[in-house]
Amino acid sequence: MDLIFSSLDILARWDVVLALLVGSVGGVLIGAIPGVGPAVAIAILLPATFSMDPIVGLTVLLGIYGSSMYGGSIPAILINTPGTAVNALTTYDGYPMTTRGEARRAIALAYSSSFFGGIFSVVCLILFAPVLAKIAPMFGSREIFLAALLGIILVVTAHHRQTLIAAALASFGIWLNTIGLEPVKYTKRYTFDQSWLSGGVNLIVVVLGLFALSQAFILLQGEDEKVRLTKLRGSFFQGFRELARHPRVAGVSATFGVIMGMIPGVGEFTAQFMSYTYARKTSKRPEDFGHGSSEGLIAAETANNAVPAAAMAPLLALGIPGEALTAMMLSVFYVHNVIPGPGLFQNRMDFVVALYISLLILNVLVLVFLLMATNQLIKVVKIPNRFLGMCVLVLSFVGVYSLRNSATDCALAAGFGVLGFVLKRLNLPIVPIILGMVLGGIMEVKLRAGMARVKTPFDFIDRPIAMILFIMIVLVLILHFLRVWRDYKQRKAKQWSTSHASISFATTMYRRRNSLLKARGRKVRGKRSRYYPRSTDKN
Repeated sequence: MDLIFSSLDILARWDVVLALLVGSVGGVLIGAIPGVGPAVAIAILLPATFSMDPIVGLTVLLGIYGSSMYGGSIPAILINTPGTAVNALTTYDGYPMTTRGEARRAIALAYSSSFFGGIFSVVCLILFAPVLAKIAPMFGSREIFLAALLGIILVVTAHHRQTLIAAALASFGIWLNTIGLEPVKYTKRYTFDQSWLSGGVNLIVVVLGLFALSQAFILLQGEDEKVRLTKLRGSFFQGFRELARHPRVAGVSATFGVIMGMIPGVGEFTAQFMSYTYARKTSKRPEDFGHGSSEGLIAAETANNAVPAAAMAPLLALGIPGEALTAMMLSVFYVHNVIPGPGLFQNRMDFVVALYISLLILNVLVLVFLLMATNQLIKVVKIPNRFLGMCVLVLSFVGVYSLRNSATDCALAAGFGVLGFVLKRLNLPIVPIILGMVLGGIMEVKLRAGMARVKTPFDFIDRPIAMILFIMIVLVLILHFLRVWRDYKQRKAKQWSTSHASISFATTMYRRRNSLLKARGRKVRGKRSRYYPRSTDKN
């Protein structure tokens, strides 16, 4: 109880309360504007949060991260355009409900499902906190190195059918982190005697370039679209009553969100597709999915809102981010010399509990805001794309320059912006670069510290947690290669069936042609036999 009171003391400050309001409302607004998204907003806000207290900066970023998915469901339902990428599945059932005049019902369902998923994951996080507090101190240098290695492998293997390019981009991120002075003996690496490279490549510069500037280029390149909105009338509370009629779908989807959120590199997409598939297979009306099914909408929105709180578990317990957004938050910890990991649970447990409580309050604030201001909020989808692109461009360069007052950083960010623009146009992943930079630095430091106590390779995995992580790495690799082999066999079988079908078709046509010719020949011979009797008949 003392711990909770001390955590509430941390939150009972005017700047933290203001951060909670700004984060929750700002996240909803950002999510409701198609084409921006939480990654761009967090990238732009990162430099500003460095001057804030850690709990204030993190509350703002967490608010944007968690509440953006609430807002992202609004354009997904009303105009069939997801506000954030993870709301894409909401369009499957949300927009068909709008076309048949049930927009208010769809939005009410999305709000109630999102709220349930968010609260469920925070409660799970609070319940798991004592377990994490006991397990986290068992992680030494070797365990954290293996956990970071597992994170990179999961991030790479999560990009199905793009594994090689994801591995190449993660390696590129690891290489970027090695530029500059190395952390132990301070020798120069890949600086080519250039003084501006001695300090290395700043993570924030890369994040702003890859996420914010690249998105600004895409928005500026596109055309403005005219949007027609549907008026919403009536109460939004009916969503909770309808959600209560599907407790199984909501519970299972939230559980998928929590589990997938804790696994690095997996995230919202896998959670919501697993939930959606489960809901469709177990539904009494599977034919409604994709045509305005309430169960499909509940599954998608519950799962993706259960992920953000769960994604904080590996970040806080081990200091290992599972995705780009938590990697950005990690930089806020480092700037304020608050190092996430086992030590944080031992020394700053009140800070961790304060973060959990702030997540709980954020979900309540977002729901209250949405219930009161949805009719005014939906107008933000009318903002022209080019105007948004110009705003993102200006704010990004201001943020980059304010880091170190360096024009070189601006040029470097512009270069990464072009790289991000090209990768997005080619539909290639950006996240492996960021996680490669973050996890690569952790792996290097922990590997050096761990190798000091290792004499043989087996000493590296002679402790229980290290052995479990090593077995998980081996299992993940085996499962990945089995999946690649299965895909290869299926592709070969499909090619064989296609070629066999073409051969069979050709053979059938050839036989049909011969039978037609034979039939025609018999017909011609029959006619001739009537007009030209055989010589034997004359005789």
